[in-house]
Amino acid sequence: MDLARQILLGTTVFGICAAVHVALVAISIPLLTNLAAFSMSRFHRLHVFLLLGVAFAVMVFAHTVQVWVWALVFIWLEALPDMETSLYFAMATYTTLGYGDIVLDPGFRIFASFASVTGLLTFGISTAFLMGVITRVFREDRAAARRNALYRGPGNTS
Repeated sequence: MDLARQILLGTTVFGICAAVHVALVAISIPLLTNLAAFSMSRFHRLHVFLLLGVAFAVMVFAHTVQVWVWALVFIWLEALPDMETSLYFAMATYTTLGYGDIVLDPGFRIFASFASVTGLLTFGISTAFLMGVITRVFREDRAAARRNALYRGPGNTS
């Protein structure tokens, strides 16, 4: 594959993966907001676990979908011989681990580097998203604790 085609195709797959990731984050925000209201009133002790668990599960799902997209494209392009090798290479490249035990032909190397860029940027989005969820959960818990303290009044421990 020539350089221009590698860049065009790599940019396209990167764009698809980024759109999937951003869409899953956007879809999860109202879900998490509803879950926060529900869990705060009914499962207060499990509130943090539920919210962080769901947010984490959404991020794992988003990254898994992207690795599968890259693996399927590597197979479609016949850059790798089978699905197991393709998944392994996609995961190692996407996570920027890059063991180096599988090396693509020179006609696919620039294209494959877009998988690393995809992982690098979407892991950044995931980190920011999870930190935002954590910040909001702790802010809500502190506010609830303050409301409860005001409701009980000074010296009332019941």
